[in-house]
Formats: sequence, structure tokens, C-alpha cells
Amino acid sequence: MDDFLKEPTKPFKINPDQNVSQLLEKMGHMSFQGRSLARALDIWKSMLREEITIFLGLAGALVPAGFREMMAYLIKNRFIDCLVSTGANLFHDCHETLGRYHFVGDENADDVLLKDKGIDRIYDTFALESEFRKTDDWVSDMFVFTLDPSRAYTTREFFYLLGKELSKIKKKEGILTSAYEAKVPIYCPAVADSSIGIAVASHNKKFKRNFLFDVIKDVNETADMVMKYPDTGVIYLGGGTPKNFIQQAEVTASFYAEHKIPGHQYAVQITTDAPYWGGLSGCTFKEAQSWGKIHKKAKMTTVRSDATIAFPFLVTALSQSVKENLKKRKFPKFELEGEFRIEY
Repeated sequence: MDDFLKEPTKPFKINPDQNVSQLLEKMGHMSFQGRSLARALDIWKSMLREEITIFLGLAGALVPAGFREMMAYLIKNRFIDCLVSTGANLFHDCHETLGRYHFVGDENADDVLLKDKGIDRIYDTFALESEFRKTDDWVSDMFVFTLDPSRAYTTREFFYLLGKELSKIKKKEGILTSAYEAKVPIYCPAVADSSIGIAVASHNKKFKRNFLFDVIKDVNETADMVMKYPDTGVIYLGGGTPKNFIQQAEVTASFYAEHKIPGHQYAVQITTDAPYWGGLSGCTFKEAQSWGKIHKKAKMTTVRSDATIAFPFLVTALSQSVKENLKKRKFPKFELEGEFRIEY
């Protein structure tokens, strides 16, 4: 038989007694995005089994969409080793951890009426502007005011300390509190482009201070990580700045290292963006290989799906199938400098 025709697809048979992990295993014999999702599970399991340093990029409005507890679960159980996120997701995480809410809404709502009522809309999700401002005020007045304005902070230091403060008063478990307790570093390269940035800017203006972030040191630290632990894998939810920031760690490290940096060896992305528009959110891993960001022989897959559909299935299946791997897994130890030196 021709080499192209080695394995037939298998029709999906319904079994009411199967769990999600078994479901995805069967989907691996189907086609299209079902097979891609099953491959994503296999790749993530390989990363855990082979002790790969795992970076996760979190973009899009996923915390308002319901991802806070799922991300906290991944961090607490060390399914990932480093998180790179938009500032918005971390703000929304802080908002919910303080006991506030996002609400089920309607994408067809009258937005002029919502504005008059002080309700912000994220597609089909609502939030109270007055509650958002309370969260802004908490970050600005209760937390940032305690930091030293004579030095710049990495975003890792800032969000570690924010998680520490939140842990003292939390109403719910969140991403920041879980990362603080599990010592998983968080980076936010576009922190100014968020309500966190607004809170810091408001703080500086209100108290005539000059608190600054050292995002270039963030670049140095992530490059140091991949130099010390060159066996790396990536998981991207959406794209944008978090994806590029993790991708470029390999390129930056290649400027510093005396030995060759191989590129990320495992790669999974869940995205609804297409590559032919030229934006990074839809960029293929094959394209990233031309930059040296992804290993020439990387195990990789792209799941073209809304993350709110694909990711809960993926994480649930992972939780059901890798318990022994997690018990045996040796975590990478990041020795990161700064006034708040933390051995992760």
C-alpha cells in the first residue's frame, strides 16, 4: 500500500462511560480540529513526561470568559512553569479574586443604554464600571503606594508582590495568588496596555511619584531561563504580545549564548486567527521556525478553535491522564535577581 495510505480514519463511536481524556484519544483518529486537539493533548503530556520547561501565553479576554479557576488549577498543579499574560487578564483576575464579578450578558444589548447604566461589555459578558474602578483604586492606593519609586520593577516582581498582597485578603483563588503560592513567575510585557497600567499611571499622577516597570529586564530574564533550561515548550491561547514575548526569548538568548539555542521543542496554540493576514496571532509554527523560535524538529500543532471551546476539554483531559507524571516531575528552578529575589 502507498506510504500515504497507512492509517485509515476511524468513525467516532459513542460510549457514555468514557471520560474526557478517553474522548480526546478517540478524536485523534478523526480529522480536522478534533485530531488537532487530540494531538495538543499528546504534546502537553509529552512535555510533562520529559520534564520540559513549559511557557503559557494568555491573550484575549479569557478571564472574564471564565478562565480564572482553570488557570489557577494549571499553576497550582504545575502543568506550566511560567505564565506570560496580557495586563487585562491579570487585572480581571485581581478583580474576581477580590470578590467581584463578570456577568452573563448579551452581545445584542443596547450599548448606549449600557453606557448610561455604567455597564461595560466584552462581547456577551458584562461588568460594572464602578467595580472596575474600585479594583483600579485597590491596585493604585493600597498596593503600588508601598513600592519604592526610586527603582524600576520587573513585571515579574510586581505581580509576585501583587499576588502576595491579594493572598492576604482574597475572597477566591486566582491566577496571581496561585502563582505567588506555587512560585510560578508571571510576566506581562504590555502591562501599560491594561487597567493595571491605568492604575499605575493614576497613582503616579495622584501622588506625584514616578513608579516604573523595567520590561527590558523581563526580556533578559526570560532569555536567561531558556539558556539555563534549553528544553522548552510553549502553549498559546490566542496570540498577541504574550505569544511574541515567549517566542522571542529564544532569539534573545541566541544573542547571549555561546552555544546554539535550539528553539522551543514543543508547541501548541489555540487560535481563531488565520495566518494569511500576516499577524502573529495566526502565525504558524512553521513560519516561526524560519526565525529560530521553534525547533526544526519540534512536535507542534495548531488548534483552530475558540479557546473557550477547546481549552476546557484539553485541561480536563490532561488532569485525568497525567497524575503519575506530575508526581515525578522535577520543576525547573529559576534564580531571578532583584530586590525581591525569589528562587522559583
